[in-house]
Amino acid sequence: MELKLVRMEIPEGTNIILGQTHFIKTAEDLYEAVVCTVPQAKFGVAFTEASGPCLIRTEGNDQSLIDTCVKNLQALGAGHVFCILIKDAYPINILNAVKNCPEVCRIFCATANPLKVIVASTEEGRGVVGVIDGSPPKGVETAEDKAQRKEFLRKIGYKL
Repeated sequence: MELKLVRMEIPEGTNIILGQTHFIKTAEDLYEAVVCTVPQAKFGVAFTEASGPCLIRTEGNDQSLIDTCVKNLQALGAGHVFCILIKDAYPINILNAVKNCPEVCRIFCATANPLKVIVASTEEGRGVVGVIDGSPPKGVETAEDKAQRKEFLRKIGYKL
């Protein structure tokens, strides 16, 4: 077995959701999950089949985001993986809808941070082992940091 790190491309102003899934209707179901939850979002979806024709299936309403999802999945080279790139919305807005898709097995991450994926390769194929999402902790929040966090969440409308 060989381990490899693969950097995901995340265009400025977008977030990525990377996960594992298992069925050909994934691309359409994830499209519906996004558009029915945040209709104004710009997004791309791509999904890698792991049997049959082993194609990368795509959907979305922003061709550049679809194309970047495809590039990310080509770089991973693993089957049964999906990539969603979303703009004008946040993962928190659509994550539950994505998790509720019957064919979604797991979510590896939902982030706008720099992202590397750990991929294992064998003679049978490749699979995602895990992700490295962003930077390590630099400390513990102070009372001032906590006040700033609470103020920020209210400013952006996530808390009263």
